[in-house]
Amino acid sequence: MVITARALNRSTLARQLLLAREPLDAAAAVRRVVALQAQEPASPYLALWTRLAGFDPAGLDTAVTDLRVVRSTLMRITLHLVHTADYRTFRQAMEPTLRASRLGDRRFTASGLTAADADALLPGLLDFADRPRTGAEVQGWLGERRGAPVEPAAGRMLRQYAPLWHAPAGGPWSFGTRQSFVAAGTRPVLTDPETVVESTKPLIRRYLEGFGPASVADMAQFALIQRARVRTTVQALAGELDHLEGPDGAVLYDLPGAPRPAEDTPAPARFLPMWDSTLLVYADRGRVLPPAYRKAVIRVNGDVLPTLLVDGLVAGVWRTVDSGIEAAAFHPLPDEVWETLAAEAGSLIAFLADRDPLVYRRYDHWWAKGLPAAETRLLTG
Repeated sequence: MVITARALNRSTLARQLLLAREPLDAAAAVRRVVALQAQEPASPYLALWTRLAGFDPAGLDTAVTDLRVVRSTLMRITLHLVHTADYRTFRQAMEPTLRASRLGDRRFTASGLTAADADALLPGLLDFADRPRTGAEVQGWLGERRGAPVEPAAGRMLRQYAPLWHAPAGGPWSFGTRQSFVAAGTRPVLTDPETVVESTKPLIRRYLEGFGPASVADMAQFALIQRARVRTTVQALAGELDHLEGPDGAVLYDLPGAPRPAEDTPAPARFLPMWDSTLLVYADRGRVLPPAYRKAVIRVNGDVLPTLLVDGLVAGVWRTVDSGIEAAAFHPLPDEVWETLAAEAGSLIAFLADRDPLVYRRYDHWWAKGLPAAETRLLTG
């Protein structure tokens, strides 16, 4: 079966709750969409606001406080919010990538620490983090255990490798700049090759649930794991997967019965947060982000700007300003689309009012440096 580029787009939107807002609670929604990239604390909240009917941010506050949803370094070696039920499997599948990237980082090795040192330190560190510990407290513990101060960068690499969750700190978005850490409730098995292999299978299944159909290259991009391991895993799952042909002839894999809407399914306009996963989890990001706009949206330092989604594709960017939402379209949009965006903006302004009306304001420098906007409008609802 051949699937078109537009049908692939609609499959992603359906699985990411971007064709229609659904009435799910926060924890269930996080599990449904697999993972929410979360290095900017507000982004998971905005991601759920744009996906759920009647989303109450207090529900996500509670899910985070109760540790039903946790924030940790996982896929693509960055912070994600995931359902606690997925954490252990995801962390085990990510072990080789996290170990190589964090314990092999020159900031770690230049301190004189080795991977063997990390292995020896981890049990005591996790015992120490039986309750929330600040970065300074972890750093102090490492120095005491080593008998000499440990370079802060090396301590940071170790924290990112260790199975630690970020402890909620309150504030408008549950997490802020003053981070603290607590040991994962169910500790994953580390450094065991067989566990890695067995955990990669459910990771790939979960990825396809949230983002399929997808190629081996797409799956590898989602987690930043080696394509050879993905290929071996796909071969092991061969009898459980549908095989499709993508628009470029590539072999795509999917779960039988997973949603694949018709390519002419309407896709409503949406505001996506910074670092929305739909823009980042494919080797070919053109499924949602047109190649012509990639450099405007994904900046040279890795910042991924908040975007306007029109007919299922990125059509511009947005930011909050004192008087509303400034929307910059990369190509001309029909008046009826602007009307829909204005209605969405009104809902977004109301959503932000009690928490952070100028969310993402520290990224305004990208607008000052210029964006290729064909038209900019101030939307107030």
